[in-house]
Amino acid sequence: MSKPLSDHDRKKQISVRGLAGVENVTELKQSFNRHLHFTLVKDRNVATKRDYYFALANTVREHLIGRWIRTQQYYYEKDPKRVYYISLEFYMGRTLQNTMVNLALENACDEAMYQLGLDMEELEDMEEDAGLGNGGLGRLAGKNHRTIHKSYIQSVETNDRNSPFLFVFSPFPACFLDSMASLGLAAYGYGIRYEFGIFNQKIVNGWQVEEADDWLRFGNPWEKARPEYMRPVHFYGRTEHHPDGVKWVDTQVVLALPYDTPVPGYRNNVVNTMRLWSAKAPCEFNLKDFNVGGYIQAVLDRNLAENISRVLYPNDNFFEGKELRLKQEYFVVSATLQDIIRRFKVSKFGSREIARTDFSKLPDKVAIQLNDTHPAMAIPELMRVLVDEEKLSWEKAWDVCVRTCAYTNHTVLPEALERWPVDLFAHLLPRHLEIVYEINRRHLEVSDFPGDSDRLRRMSLIEESGQKRINMAHLCIVGSHAVNGVAQIHSDILKATIFKDFYEMEPHKFQNKTNGITPRRWLVMCNPGLAEVIAERIGEDFIRDLDQLQTLRNYLNDEGFIRDIAKVKQENKLKFAVHLEEHYKVKINPNSMFDIQVKRIHEYKRQLLNCLHIITYYNRIKKEPNKHWTPRTVMIGGKAAPGYHTAKMIIRLITAIGEVINNDPVVGDRLKVIFLENYRVTLAERAIPAADLSEQISTAGTEASGTGNMKFMLNGALTIGTMDGANVEMAEEAGEDNFFIFGMRVDDVDALEKKGYHAQEYYNRLPELKQAIDQIAGGFFSPKQPELFKEIVNMLMHHDRFKVFADYEDYIKCQEKVNELYKNPKEWTKMVINNIAGCGKFSSDRTITQYAREIWGVEPTLEKLPAHVSNSWPRDKVRPFVASNLALRKK
Repeated sequence: MSKPLSDHDRKKQISVRGLAGVENVTELKQSFNRHLHFTLVKDRNVATKRDYYFALANTVREHLIGRWIRTQQYYYEKDPKRVYYISLEFYMGRTLQNTMVNLALENACDEAMYQLGLDMEELEDMEEDAGLGNGGLGRLAGKNHRTIHKSYIQSVETNDRNSPFLFVFSPFPACFLDSMASLGLAAYGYGIRYEFGIFNQKIVNGWQVEEADDWLRFGNPWEKARPEYMRPVHFYGRTEHHPDGVKWVDTQVVLALPYDTPVPGYRNNVVNTMRLWSAKAPCEFNLKDFNVGGYIQAVLDRNLAENISRVLYPNDNFFEGKELRLKQEYFVVSATLQDIIRRFKVSKFGSREIARTDFSKLPDKVAIQLNDTHPAMAIPELMRVLVDEEKLSWEKAWDVCVRTCAYTNHTVLPEALERWPVDLFAHLLPRHLEIVYEINRRHLEVSDFPGDSDRLRRMSLIEESGQKRINMAHLCIVGSHAVNGVAQIHSDILKATIFKDFYEMEPHKFQNKTNGITPRRWLVMCNPGLAEVIAERIGEDFIRDLDQLQTLRNYLNDEGFIRDIAKVKQENKLKFAVHLEEHYKVKINPNSMFDIQVKRIHEYKRQLLNCLHIITYYNRIKKEPNKHWTPRTVMIGGKAAPGYHTAKMIIRLITAIGEVINNDPVVGDRLKVIFLENYRVTLAERAIPAADLSEQISTAGTEASGTGNMKFMLNGALTIGTMDGANVEMAEEAGEDNFFIFGMRVDDVDALEKKGYHAQEYYNRLPELKQAIDQIAGGFFSPKQPELFKEIVNMLMHHDRFKVFADYEDYIKCQEKVNELYKNPKEWTKMVINNIAGCGKFSSDRTITQYAREIWGVEPTLEKLPAHVSNSWPRDKVRPFVASNLALRKK
């Protein structure tokens, strides 16, 4: 196997026309050595690879700081409308390489490190993934995994920092932050600085084992603590009603300490801010208690308050209200709103700074985007601030609140929506419960359906059946001026099903904003070879305007272009094959089809359908070993929630299938099965450029959108998938003839649900399906534990809500078409080109532009800011500064 090009060699080939900037290599080397000596206090004799990474990170960070300060100066001077994107998850991945790409530093840094005798790839690998999310939002939960992992809960409540258990959701705000900066929007991302990120997954004897991801143990060179902006957050207490208003008293206080991370735009000198809050206990101890031991206990009790930002609550797709989770949600919302209002009140009039007090202007200067229902507390908290603290009337405050807030939904099924028990609300946030009750009363009074008690009950914010609960999605809809889904099919389902009543009452609120991905990280950075091949044909402006990829269709019959696209794919496959051999100790055939399914392990994503195809293909090879079979390397990766038993059993089944197939000499390298351990952003950046086939096979109507499907498409993988989520629009853009579409549509699923789904009928009718199920049930893949997978078989036969068997036959036939096309490399590559050419719609730049114009009321710009920083002191600051220093010198 020939050795693939390294990233260093590949970047050397990248055009100097703009894909890589020109920087002074000597200056970078000097800065690197300065940071190694004076920041890290090391020299080359004792420095480690991690030290070299930190020196390089600080060197690159220097090029950010001036732009970062200048951007904030510009926002202060121009006072634009600001966008605040609140999310409990930001799955940022690594920062170094992305920053070098956006600042046009990658070639210069490569060369500087090369001249210093250091390997850039090795240094990049020293960076920890900022895994503050998991890569998808919650969907429907199966009945058998509603219990959160008890060990995790106990570990948090007892302050066991070594607990390995964590499972979180993460949508796509990382891509959105990149696009906001690249489009010149005055935007901020707000979230929580979790001490422990998404767990590290280990596969031990075929089983998932969770290990803590202590991603901050070596420090984070990209963040800057801002203690001067620390904010108090209140919990518990009681309310007092007075003639002049309501007071929330006798509360417990937790301090929110902000940490800022710069988010650079693509070569426009704009650097925005992601602010993450860390919980700190207030330093209020009574020293007289020291002698009786109270002081020591008080110090120890600080940890209980700081648990709020210790780790994200491990929700495994079925909402289960817990106090810690609600604390986290209110914590980030309260701190963020205090920050927003502080910034709003500071206005500039000419050269003077004045205090802005007219809150009716808040929607003209502030847009708050609620990413799912997790930050829904922003609505009652903003009302509390405006009514109780700023003394606005309820009517004026509500008008301001609705015009300021907007809500993005990420789930199509009601089981996954947040519903907080009223009792918990009353205990933790008593004033906010009063506000929610008042919002609900007024909402039902102005309803267009006064006599329709059933409809009013469905639309109420308070669910009365059983334990009283607050429906947070309803709160978001009522308290926002815009509600959007994240793919057209998802948005249509929302309007037709779970939010139908609200849509009929206020249709103007409902919109669609199909997800997108940033081409900077998911093409230029992770696949520089492909980016260069494209740039050679159509120039480099496509990086800012992905719609320009459409012009690649002009090269569909260009033999040179077809050859170059195929060559880049093969180089990526060779490189990934080397990685797999080094890290997984598996040698694979790089000429085989790389068939990849990487996403959270969940029943609705139907990794089990993939398993049934693998087993069927294996049985066919065994039956006719002398036939020419299209070689495949099937790779499946993803993490299972610690408390999600069925998902963990699915992982065990995948690894068991691999153990049998990979060691069968009859099969050889015609079929391999690999489970990609610890799937995360960094591994995705390696796997996705190498993929030939992308598996997007969820049951139609269950996936809100997906973004992994877009990343595969942009990097030259063909998709086999159902008409679900964004797959529908992807097929439209690429042309359905360039997609491997199979299975039921949403209407078919609904019809089958009404008719009744009976797995036994498919089992009896399809011999190959029966054989595969019998092999799983009979212990063929678990000979030492024949009963190991009985639960999975029982679920598939009797309790499968996602109807795997119903799509099996069509899926197998579609896979046969995939095999046939793969035998014709030229036609395969032409289909790849059609897919890449259809990716323009799926840029997060397009998504954010639509949010900006249609929801936030701001206009994107491609204007490039000056890179220099103004160092002049404002005149009104100079005299007090000089006077105070003279006074100090006299003392």
